[in-house]
Amino acid sequence: MKIIKLDAIDSTNSFLKDLGRTSVLQNFTTVTTKQQLKGRGQQTGSWVSERGKNLTFSTYVSFLALETNSHKYLNFAVSLAVLEALKYLRIPNLQIKWPNDILAGNDKIAGILIENTLKEQKIQAAIIGIGLNVNQESFPVFSRKATSIKNCLQKETDLEDTLQLLLKHLQSKLALLNEGQYQLLEAQFLDCLYKKNVPTTFKDRENVLFMGMIQGVSPEGKLQILLEDDSIQEFGIKEVSFA
Repeated sequence: MKIIKLDAIDSTNSFLKDLGRTSVLQNFTTVTTKQQLKGRGQQTGSWVSERGKNLTFSTYVSFLALETNSHKYLNFAVSLAVLEALKYLRIPNLQIKWPNDILAGNDKIAGILIENTLKEQKIQAAIIGIGLNVNQESFPVFSRKATSIKNCLQKETDLEDTLQLLLKHLQSKLALLNEGQYQLLEAQFLDCLYKKNVPTTFKDRENVLFMGMIQGVSPEGKLQILLEDDSIQEFGIKEVSFA
């Protein structure tokens, strides 16, 4: 496994994509940086990280025969890898907030951004970007509720050890994906899904509030919500949020 360590860069995902255009990347090539200047989250979101306090890294993973309609299982595998690494560190009350934020209690501790390379209806490769709050103690007022390993455990955690732990769990979960253990990954994901089967107030893209209960994730990766009229509606990213 090749690990590239940088002092500062705009985006680790973008760096790996650019590197892949000029060279052949080894499987699990990873780039990590002390400071990410333009970190990105899902869609137009951003990731704010204090220099040298957290983990911001991206890993290149290649696949032999992963169908494009299996992309949600890649998301499941990566989310579970991060959650289980944090569980190993004894972080309490861990949950996965759809599509792939990791929460400790109700506070975000990690975020994931996966960008796929497609060829002939298959996912040929993916760049998996992970941002994990490790030793940062305070967060910008404008950011959503956030926490860190240090805030949870009341002690500092070694960044290099944590990176190796995450990569170990990532390899383990992606091995299940490559073995076609889709049902197992989905069951594990749903078992950790934030607000599943809990009456919750949501907001749609027109900012209209509605009540519902999360049921699961559709084959296309959309969030399935049981509405008050007993119908199930599916929502894509940016089509629904928690009120």
